[in-house]
Amino acid sequence: EVYGDPEVHPQTEEYWGRVNPIGIRSCYDEGKRCAETLFFDYYRQYNLDIRVIRIFNTYGPRMHPNDGRVVSNFIVQALQGKDITIYGTGEQSRSFCYVDDLIRGINGYMNSNGDLPGPINLGNPNEFTMKELAEKVISLTNTKSKIIYKPLPQDDPQQRQPNIDKAKELLNWEPVIHIVTGK
Repeated sequence: EVYGDPEVHPQTEEYWGRVNPIGIRSCYDEGKRCAETLFFDYYRQYNLDIRVIRIFNTYGPRMHPNDGRVVSNFIVQALQGKDITIYGTGEQSRSFCYVDDLIRGINGYMNSNGDLPGPINLGNPNEFTMKELAEKVISLTNTKSKIIYKPLPQDDPQQRQPNIDKAKELLNWEPVIHIVTGK
C-alpha cells in the first residue's frame, strides 16, 4: 500500500506513490512507507543487509474469515448465502497472488545477493475488477448471493497492480497459480 491511490499503472518500484498523509487509511499506508524509510536509513548508515519487499494482495488457505480482505469477505458472504458487498462501482481493480507463489518469491529474494536491498514488488500482475472477482466467487460457490454496492471508503485505491519486471529479471520469479486454481 505504499503506492496509495496510484497515478502510475501498473506500479513500479521507482514510483513514489500518491498517499493522503492524514486520511483514514494514512496510518496503514504511511506505516509501510515509514518502515521502508527506516530500513533504508539503517542500510545507508550501518551498511546493514536488508531486503524490502512490497507485497501485493495475497490469498490462500487459513485466511481469517473476518480479516477484512476482499477475497475472504466475498467467499464468506457467498458461503453464508448473503449478498456480496462491493464498495464503489465495482470497476476498481486489484491483482491477487496465491500465498505459495508469494512465499517462493520471498524465499528467492531472501536468499539472493545482498546487493539487492530493494524495494521489489511481489504480487500477481493479472488484474481483476471487484465486480469480476465477485462474479467468480458466485460462480465457484454456486451461491444465490447477489452483488450489492455501497459507497467507496475515502482514499481507497482505484487500481492496484504490481509491475514485477524486477522480480522476473533479478529473481527469475513470477507467480504461476491462477486465482481460480488457488485453494
